[in-house]
This record gives sequence, structure tokens and C-alpha cells, in this order.
Amino acid sequence: MIDLYTYRTSNGRKASIMLEECGLEYALHIVDITAGKQDEAGFLAINPNGRIPAIIDHDGPEGEPLALFESGAILLYLADKTGKFLPAGETGRWIATQWLMWQMGGVGPNFGQAFHFLHQHPADAPDDAIAYGRDRYVAEVRRLCRVMDDRLAANEFLAGGDYSVADIAAFPWIALHKWFDLDLVAMPHLRQWYDIVAARPTVTRGMGVPTREQMDQHAQSRDRGKK
Repeated sequence: MIDLYTYRTSNGRKASIMLEECGLEYALHIVDITAGKQDEAGFLAINPNGRIPAIIDHDGPEGEPLALFESGAILLYLADKTGKFLPAGETGRWIATQWLMWQMGGVGPNFGQAFHFLHQHPADAPDDAIAYGRDRYVAEVRRLCRVMDDRLAANEFLAGGDYSVADIAAFPWIALHKWFDLDLVAMPHLRQWYDIVAARPTVTRGMGVPTREQMDQHAQSRDRGKK
């Protein structure tokens, strides 16, 4: 059994998609990052960096429990555990890892900053500061999407011909394209990739973790605990 600690974010969805894709049984633990639950001692004991997602695999290496954080590390660990979503050959494995690291180092941070400057900045923040941050990071989001579109012009998936951890990592961020006013029609290869990945039932299930119903139940339980 694997314990998944997550919330409804793109990084969290990487882990839930991977668990669904691998067909692994897992128990969901909602970490309400809007209420600061990621900074509580119980979660920090699992991830001292205080960020979701994190997992505990109770059947880890040599049968011992393993707590693991960082979404990229979780994807690689689960791929290794199940023998899925990483090419068997060494060259293919490194290409998939390369595109996974590209997502971790480029797509995630820049999409996250763009989202902040577009939708989450303080209402009283200076207009010039917001404009600079918005323009800088939205431009980088568009550049990264063009990189993907170029790559996918000659490859069905980021690592080549096979769906891999690189696609799982990138998809939840590209799924936010409307929030960035990105026209995927103008990037036809990226659009085709997006449609192919979005059509996978396992991706649909993983993107829905936690469900709205689970979120409501969690909120009700939290509110009862305050009384």
C-alpha cells in the first residue's frame, strides 16, 4: 500500500496520474495547502521541504517503508518499482529522464510563476511589478510550449515513440493552458499530444484526485474538528 499526500495542484496530479497509470493501490491523504497544513509537524516529518506531493510506500525497497518527496523522484521511483513508463534501453531511458528534468527545471517553475502573476498576486501589488513578472513568465511559458511543439513534430511523445514519465510530468501543467490564454490550435503538434494524453482514462482519474466530493468531505471533517 502507498500513502499519497497531495492536493489539487499540477505537481500533485503528477503523482496521482502515475499511481493510476501503474495500477497501484494507494490511500489518499489531502494536505490542505490553503490552510497551511503542509507546514505542520506531521507532514514535515514526511517531507521536510513542506511541499506536496509526497508518498510513503509501505512495501519499499527490501520490504521496508520508504517516504519520498519531489514529484520527479516519485515518478522515477514508481517507474522503477513497476517497470513502466521508462524505456528499457539505456539511451531511451536517459532521453526520457532528460525531458522529465526539463519539465522539473523549466515548465513547473515558470508556469507556476506565470500563474501567480496572472491570478494570485496581492491586490495591492504595484502595477509595474506585476506587469514585469507577468510579461517575463508568460513569455517563458510560450517559449517552453514552442519547444514542446517542435519536439512533438517528429515524436508522438516527449521521449520518442512511447508514453513515459516525461509526458505524465508535463501534462498537468499544459492542462492549465486556458489560464495562460494559450492557443493550442497554433501549436498543432502540442495540441495533438495533449488530446492523446487527455483521452487516457488513467489520466482522467489521476487529474481528478482528490475529487470535489473528497475535498468537501475533508473540509467538513476539518470544520467539525474546530468545534
